[in-house]
Amino acid sequence: MYKRILLKLSGESLAGKAKQGIDTERLEKYAEQIKAICDLGVEVGIVIGGGNIFRGLSGSKKGFDRVKGDQMGMLATVINSLALCSALQQEGQDCQVLTSIRMEPVGELFQKDKALRYLKEGKVVIMAGGTGNPYFTTDTASALRAIEIEADIMFKGTRVDGVYTADPEKDPQAQKFTEITYDEVYNRNLKVMDLTATALCKENNMPIYVFDMDTEGNLEKVIKGEKIGTRVSN
Repeated sequence: MYKRILLKLSGESLAGKAKQGIDTERLEKYAEQIKAICDLGVEVGIVIGGGNIFRGLSGSKKGFDRVKGDQMGMLATVINSLALCSALQQEGQDCQVLTSIRMEPVGELFQKDKALRYLKEGKVVIMAGGTGNPYFTTDTASALRAIEIEADIMFKGTRVDGVYTADPEKDPQAQKFTEITYDEVYNRNLKVMDLTATALCKENNMPIYVFDMDTEGNLEKVIKGEKIGTRVSN
């Protein structure tokens, strides 16, 4: 079992069936799953996307300045992070939101030493605001934070149960990988994460495990080593 993990959650998943905003039922289910692995003694860092509220890149295509759009996206991740922190606290799990840009009293400024201290105290550490810079996705932020907090592995919780040869929602012939290398991901042009995040994980030997987070109990299964998703590594 892993000692410390980074869990990447998508903003779209938080939206549930509504496709936008925050589905409180989905939020509650996520909090229950996270609390369950904390009870096993796993130290958990989390990065959440903001696509259920605002996505900077899509905003720039509609006339928004890219930098302003990405900053709006960063704020969207903060909203999601606060929501998840609140849900975890209702489950009785202590947590702390750290932000990539100064935003006290909304959250404390991210520092590696501070994050590690909170993790060792048994708190879930939710790292919001992306990298704090435009032109970087929350995939890249999650890769960066996983490396910074010295996580054993990065879990990418999505609505798909792994990495496929093609989009399984569009191509019924798509085949699932149980394991794949970063080089294969790159050569096959698979959309696991953006290229910056993939390169960062490859260079720092950070494995990724892609799995379906929307099925209850799956997070605990992958923590215990059940092979229900796809492992990406060197």
